[in-house]
Amino acid sequence: MIKIGLDTESLHLWFQNKKMDIFGFIETAHEFGLDGVMINLIKDYNLNPEWGTLDNIQPQHLKKVRELLQKYNMYAELATKGLEYEHLLKVIKVADAIGADIIRTYIPITLNCGEERNSGGEGKYDLGKVRLDFDPIVFDQAVISLKNIIPVLKKYRIRLALENHEYETSEELVHVMEQVNSPWIGLHYDFGNAMMVWEEPAKAARNMAPYTITTHFKDHIVIPCPEDKYGYVVCGVPAGEGNIDLRECLDIMLENSPIARLNVEMCYPYCAQFKRSKGMGGVSDVGEGCFQVEAPLYDLDKVKPGQYYYPHEVSNELLEELLAKQMAGARRSAEYAKELCREYFEK
Repeated sequence: MIKIGLDTESLHLWFQNKKMDIFGFIETAHEFGLDGVMINLIKDYNLNPEWGTLDNIQPQHLKKVRELLQKYNMYAELATKGLEYEHLLKVIKVADAIGADIIRTYIPITLNCGEERNSGGEGKYDLGKVRLDFDPIVFDQAVISLKNIIPVLKKYRIRLALENHEYETSEELVHVMEQVNSPWIGLHYDFGNAMMVWEEPAKAARNMAPYTITTHFKDHIVIPCPEDKYGYVVCGVPAGEGNIDLRECLDIMLENSPIARLNVEMCYPYCAQFKRSKGMGGVSDVGEGCFQVEAPLYDLDKVKPGQYYYPHEVSNELLEELLAKQMAGARRSAEYAKELCREYFEK
């Protein structure tokens, strides 16, 4: 039976608004009946600018994190971004200290306007700055960076997983894996991120599965967003309540990849823009399948999609409402993941 874990991003509002720390999160994952956690180290509102939801890397702090994980016999994975050698070296050492054996990262995309993409690090996006093109040389540079870190991964017996993170098609990432060709580096399949490059999640699953070593299990819908270039954005919802065929994607992964874990990343409330040109991933427009358009979560005149991630900027009432909805949605997502896995293994 596959193990199921929870990513800290599933409760980002609880971390950002100081209603939960990493210890409370581990306790929550245990209370959900889960087997592990993925800890997001990326900066965001009210979080440590270097260590995110982990907060700090003082030896005593890391020791307590490891001990709590061991108490519940839970696995741990870390989530960071970028491929800079010294940064990854620090993250690998932190992973070793708490007993994490997989680190998720993604390629930093530099847009042709000279700006680094704003996705995943901070949930808010600037509709005026997003561009749809970047120099594909980033993939060649990624291969070099990944090869450089392999000896360190080998030394610590930790694997690195490269995520499809809203800009990269599955084919582009598979090409990187073919060039790296190392058992210490694989892919991180995110069930929803393919949509942001106009790619069907099931197609991405089929392409990525042979190289995938860890996951983000999530669900999405497409909602109107008049201020966006395309007029629509991808919106996170609790698993089983969106339009992605999660059962199909999970079956593809379980039958064609070596994954032993499914990490729930319930991205609600969150919206992401389409990052590449229409048709880039094989889908030409919204309207069908997982790209069918649904009603926005809130009246567009009252709350814009770009405000979902930081509701405190709108009102305390909205924040409190979404805190409760996020916790309930994370729990439902965990239960849905368990249900799909149970059905698969009982076939």
